This record gives sequence, C-alpha cells and structure tokens, in this order.
Amino acid sequence: MSSTDRQELQTLRDLIRYAVSRFHASQIALGHGSDNTWDEAVYLVLHGLHLPPDLLDPFLDARVLAKERQRVLDLIDRRVAQRVPAAYLTQEAWLRGHRFYVDQRVIVPRSPIAELLDEGLAPWVGDPQAVSRVLDMCTGSGCLAILAALAFPFATVDAVDLSADALDVARRNVQDYQLEDRLTLHQSNLFTALPEAEYDVILCNPPYVNSQSMDALPAEYRAEPFLALAGGEDGMDLVRRILQAAPQYLSPEGFLVLEIGHERAHFEAAFPHLEPMWLATEESSDQLLLLTREQLL
Repeated sequence: MSSTDRQELQTLRDLIRYAVSRFHASQIALGHGSDNTWDEAVYLVLHGLHLPPDLLDPFLDARVLAKERQRVLDLIDRRVAQRVPAAYLTQEAWLRGHRFYVDQRVIVPRSPIAELLDEGLAPWVGDPQAVSRVLDMCTGSGCLAILAALAFPFATVDAVDLSADALDVARRNVQDYQLEDRLTLHQSNLFTALPEAEYDVILCNPPYVNSQSMDALPAEYRAEPFLALAGGEDGMDLVRRILQAAPQYLSPEGFLVLEIGHERAHFEAAFPHLEPMWLATEESSDQLLLLTREQLL
C-alpha cells in the first residue's frame, strides 16, 4: 500500500480492518496473548494510540492524527516483517488482567497456571492465607511468582531461573508490583543453588518442547529464547530432574503444579508409574498436572 493509500485509513475501525487483512495475508502465527487476528489487531492499534487495551467501542470510529496513524502502521509493519510476538513490539504482556514488562530475553507470559492462581489453587489449597512458602521454578519474567504472591498474601515466594537475562526482566516486574519484601529471585540450574527450604506449593513451567516440535516452530516462537522452550528429544529432560528433586523441597502436605503443554504422551511414556491429577482450565484439559510429595517419593 502506498503512502497515499494509507492516508485513506482515518479511523480506528479502518486501521483494525487493515491490520487484520495484513495479518491474514501474511499468515502470521498467533498464540502469544491472542488466538485470532482481530484481537491481535485491536491490541496493537489501541497500544499504538495509547488507549486502554479493554476500551475499544467508544473510540472505534474516532479519527486519528497523521502521526498517530504512522505510529500504528509502524507496529503493524513490524509485526508482519519481523515475525515476532506483539508483546515484544509493545514490551508488555497481559496475563489474567495483570500487566508485565517483557522483551526478547524471556518467553511471552501465557501459562494456564495463571488461571488456577485466580482462585488460589482451590480446591487443592483450602486456605490461601495459610500458605507460607511458594516456589516458582523456571520463572522467566516472574509472572507466575508475582501472581502467586498476590494469591497467597502471607506467603514468601522464591523464583528461580538459570538465565541472568530473564532474572533482570523478572526483577523489573517484581519492583513494579512492589513485592521485593516477599519475593526473592535466585539464579540457579533448577534446584542446585537453591537454599534448603520446605514449600507448600511448587509451580513450574519448564522448557518442555520436544526436539521434533522445536524444529517445526513458526518464526514467532523461534523469536523466544531457545533455553526457555527446548526440552530435549522427548521434551522431558528438565522434567525428569525436577520430579526427582522436588520432594526434597516440599512440605509433608505440599504439591507440585507442572505445565507440560502438548507433551502428555511423552510425559506418560517417561513416567508410567506416576498417576498425576490432570488439571483443567478454560484452554486445556491435559497441559497441567498436580503431583503430591507422597506421589513423587
């Protein structure tokens, strides 16, 4: 589209329609906060115009200034040309109504564990105020650790990642939520450098993508850190180590909530003796599982 043609895009409705057309024509990959091109377009247009992300209708037919139009079109062009998740363009991600800073040092927050934290992991946690210690293993941006601190108001939370870059991002988010007094970040290769402790809950969204799936990832997913996605031949390399060490860090009544994405078949092949409880969310029925300390032992 020529610069002259682009001047025909005068309202938010025009810009959103144009973005949807570009996204469809370019066959962008989705899944980093939106699962359809309409939502992706609305998010980028509203962000580019500095409007609230949940307030489209009052502005849908509002006209935009030339400089505003250019700012939005730049975002649309970059989304198509660079093939990176929208969150990297805006340097923010929304998870269960909470905003987190992100950049390409971390994967884009999207774990379904966040939905379970909305209700304080009920019914597996009877009283959220009674939870005293929580561990978020493979924390990345720190989003799940922060949501856990909000769900369990009297808990101290430890968040672990191997990547110093990821922990820099997590530190920024912890500061944004003013949780420095209850949430501690640790650089560690899983449990190896973590001080001894007993946790009521361990949350973990580890790298679990099997090697065949890694080879087939679209560009948007390859833009994310390889270290945060790749789980080895069957996706279970880190999961094996986590399940082996976790019982030493769980309280007698403690449990592990583990995300394994679309790797259930590989999980069951690797751990045929385990009978986890599979946790259903709005988006999935076999991507999250719960294991008690007794089961892990």
